[in-house]
Amino acid sequence: MSNPGTLENLAREFEGHRPRLHSVAFHLLGSTADADDAVQSAWLKASGADFAAVDNVAGWLTTITARTAVDQLRARARRGEQPLPDPLGNAGSAAAPAADEEVLRSEAVSRALLVVLDRLSPAQRAAFVLHDLFDVPFEQIGALLDKSPDAAKKLASRARARLHAGPAAEPRRRAEHLQIVTAFLAASRGGDIPALLELLAPDVVRRVDPVLVPAGVATEMRGAPDVATETRRFTRRARAGAVLLIDGAPGIAIAPGGRLLAALHIGIGADGRIHTIDIAGEPDRLRLLTLQLPEPMPGSALIGHADRFGG
Repeated sequence: MSNPGTLENLAREFEGHRPRLHSVAFHLLGSTADADDAVQSAWLKASGADFAAVDNVAGWLTTITARTAVDQLRARARRGEQPLPDPLGNAGSAAAPAADEEVLRSEAVSRALLVVLDRLSPAQRAAFVLHDLFDVPFEQIGALLDKSPDAAKKLASRARARLHAGPAAEPRRRAEHLQIVTAFLAASRGGDIPALLELLAPDVVRRVDPVLVPAGVATEMRGAPDVATETRRFTRRARAGAVLLIDGAPGIAIAPGGRLLAALHIGIGADGRIHTIDIAGEPDRLRLLTLQLPEPMPGSALIGHADRFGG
């Protein structure tokens, strides 16, 4: 990489690296608006620094951007910020900026991953994202977090342990249930009534926290025809769904912009059909859930490496 030399050269270098810098910030912050702010702040810091002797411009800019994003993460954690609940039936509004949804579609970023990353501490999230997704060395991560390289490595290891579920007691059963839940989400997104009726047990029961539905919508519903028909009302929300392990079992997180809004516990019987759908939306319930990534399945969008983001 050439020496940036002048401010004009640095600006050219910065623009060339902007997609990667924005991707780093987005994975750390989970918001395009916050990522835009972090990248802009990184430019102000970089342009005001003594950059003449910088050898690795890409690494230097990544460090500045990541440090800015981590500071935002820590401030957010201190304030205890939580996304506000948004009624599932409010089809006319979006629970997150459209730009966030565009990033989730255009980049190979997993909505499921963003949801579980929100459960990590700022330091764990930074260590995992920077090392596992963007190949930043632990020496650099440690310096950014004011920790030793070994401490940074342990943070990333703890993050992986929290993100990924251990081996299943019945791996075949988990795999089958993941396929059923994935099929249910796909049918819900498309409002496919025949497919939903195939997946639902005749006596299926759907329960939902009152905070998630408009007045007049029953919090409990029974019977496959009614549940399937109702699902068509929520196709917009289903498009913001992601299959996760919820308390160890395959379920669905409704996460507009990658921010958890609701969690569907899917009860599957020995007949391979869905018998219960319990939809949690109360903030206290959501905070107590253990959310983990399922094993990658064919066609899944789980991300694995920085080069999938133009890095």
